[in-house]
Amino acid sequence: MRKVLMGILVVGVLALAWGLLVVGAQDEEPTVEWTCPEGFAGQSLNIYNWATYIDEAAIPRFEELCGVSVTYSVFGSNEEMITRLRQGNPGFDIVVPAGGSIPVMADSELLMALDHSKLPNMTNLAERFIDPVYDPGNTYTIAYQWGTIGLAYRKSAVDGEVTGWEDVFAYDGNVAWLDDSRAMMGVGLLLLGLDPNTENLEEIQAARDFLIENGQNVVRIAADDGQEMLARGEADIIVEYNGDVFQIIYDCECEDYAFVTPAEGTNYWVDNLAIPAGAPNPDLAHAFIDYMLDPVVSAANSNYIAYASPNQVAIDLGLIDAELLSNPFIYPTAEDQEKMFFILENPEIEQAYRDAWGEVSILIGE
Repeated sequence: MRKVLMGILVVGVLALAWGLLVVGAQDEEPTVEWTCPEGFAGQSLNIYNWATYIDEAAIPRFEELCGVSVTYSVFGSNEEMITRLRQGNPGFDIVVPAGGSIPVMADSELLMALDHSKLPNMTNLAERFIDPVYDPGNTYTIAYQWGTIGLAYRKSAVDGEVTGWEDVFAYDGNVAWLDDSRAMMGVGLLLLGLDPNTENLEEIQAARDFLIENGQNVVRIAADDGQEMLARGEADIIVEYNGDVFQIIYDCECEDYAFVTPAEGTNYWVDNLAIPAGAPNPDLAHAFIDYMLDPVVSAANSNYIAYASPNQVAIDLGLIDAELLSNPFIYPTAEDQEKMFFILENPEIEQAYRDAWGEVSILIGE
């Protein structure tokens, strides 16, 4: 879902150069063997994605392989992207929506059905990303990256360890929450023993009240830049996407930051590649999606931005950086995954969630 990564990119062991990938203990550097279908030379592709949410070599390589030009535009939130498409597609060929929003987007006819015959590399996906609950049959989407929301804190500021949501709520200091309405409302529902995807208005309102009651230490509801607040010392504990926090840990090269998966459970998300309705060049968009599914390209992408890959072949071939693959920040343990919930939006109830979160946002963190 994510991610405005604020330009902080993993370096050192994660460094990538044009067409090259440093991977684990391999003796030889893998090369991209994907071949672009013929007939695209001179054409253009317009991508609408989160900022810095792609390997910096991926687009130039695609441009050279296909003889095309690519324009990369960015959005600051999933809601911003959807709102722009509702106003009429201004010319985007690829968008990167959160999995939970696909039912709403499909219901609003904002997405174009995919032609799987043009996506031979689709077979590289891990089984859990084939026929996902949010998009049966992968009608509209192909998984791009996945991850979780967790808790990060500065050890030098916090007395003791932070292990879960109760520690965050009880903390006597500055806390920043993430401006992700359904994820945070889902946490409130989870901690009340309710379904994070409930359609019961009273339960949604109960979660709203619970968050307001437990958010008195919140200094800001951060628009996906909580990691910067943590780094600047503006908050001691933050709720943030796992990859964003992992990057500041590597950038710091210090021992002062910790990241934990909340003991009570948390949200996991899947971001996807999709073709919006009205795309000017859907054929080239299919080619780009298939290119990103190439195991070498996919691994380079995940290694560079430090989010988990849905590409099973890339994992099986040992192309994912071993330090990332073994890190529970990025690839959560099976035990942690059992406690996670996935948000599945329902067009008929989303306004109730938005209204409830709006009340939370007004009353805390302002």
